[in-house]
Amino acid sequence: MGQSLPKPAMRPFLPSDVPMLTAIFAAAIEELTGDDYSEAQQEAWIAVAEDEAEFGKRLAADLTLIATVQNSPVGFASLRGKDHIRMLYVHPSVAGQGVATMLVDALEKLAGGRGATSLTVDASDTAQGFFAKRGYVAQQRNSVTVNDEWLANTTMKKTLGASPASGASQ
Repeated sequence: MGQSLPKPAMRPFLPSDVPMLTAIFAAAIEELTGDDYSEAQQEAWIAVAEDEAEFGKRLAADLTLIATVQNSPVGFASLRGKDHIRMLYVHPSVAGQGVATMLVDALEKLAGGRGATSLTVDASDTAQGFFAKRGYVAQQRNSVTVNDEWLANTTMKKTLGASPASGASQ
């Protein structure tokens, strides 16, 4: 029963988006990362956004893009500096429908426009496959402490202007 999503649009982050983005952040972690992270790890990760004012400052400090469907936010991604994807979160109701792809495509173009020759991301175990399909290559494994819980992620890097590895059709 695949219901197609109305075409998503994109716009810049606005301070008034913070409550909705906080909800998307929590829902994405809660509903999409359970196969890779324990409940305690998920709760610690979600707690990062409990202080909405601080979360909003993090979003505003980066170049943050909002994906919308019928003018309602459904995902967001942020570029730190010219060459690091800091955040990429999509509401579970639209996961797998091209929203994350649209956001990362835009960040890659913006990074290139800012003079970056490569782009890095500290991808969660859940997101690692998504980035690998886009041509990002694992560089190193990381363990980070978030609210007294250890979470693993992988720093991945993509050379901009390069297409994903040939033969990797998915």
